Amino acid sequence: MRTHTDNFQRGLDILAKIDPENYEDIMAGFEQSALPDLGTLAVEFNYGQIFSRPGLDLKSRLLATVAGLTALGNTEQLKFYINGALNVGWTQEEILEAMLQMVIYAGFPVALNTILTVVNEVFYERNEKEKQNDY
Repeated sequence: MRTHTDNFQRGLDILAKIDPENYEDIMAGFEQSALPDLGTLAVEFNYGQIFSRPGLDLKSRLLATVAGLTALGNTEQLKFYINGALNVGWTQEEILEAMLQMVIYAGFPVALNTILTVVNEVFYERNEKEKQNDY
C-alpha cells in the first residue's frame, strides 16, 4: 500500500471543499475497491497536483470541469462535479449556461443527455434536500 504524500493531503483538502458531506465516504469506497491505490493516485494527481495549481481558483476549475465533462458526455462524473460547483458558489443558472455553451462543441445529443438527465437529477435532489432542511 502506498504512503500518503503532501500532494495527497493537499488533494484531500480540496476534495473536502468540493464535497464536504461525502469526501470521506468517497475515500472509503476506494479503500474497499479492487484497487485501493487508484483512489490515492486520483487524489494526489487530480486534486493535489492539478486542482491545486495557481492560476485558477477552485471555483473556476470546477466550472471548467463541468464544461469539459459535458462536452465529453461523461454523465457518471458530471453529477459529482455539478454538486461541487454548486458547493463552491456557482448558481444553477451559471452551470446551465456553461453546459449550454458546450452544444457548440459537442452537439445537441450530448447536451440533451447531460442537461436533461444529470442536471435535472442534481438540481431536483438539492432542491428536495433544501426543502427538508427548511422544516
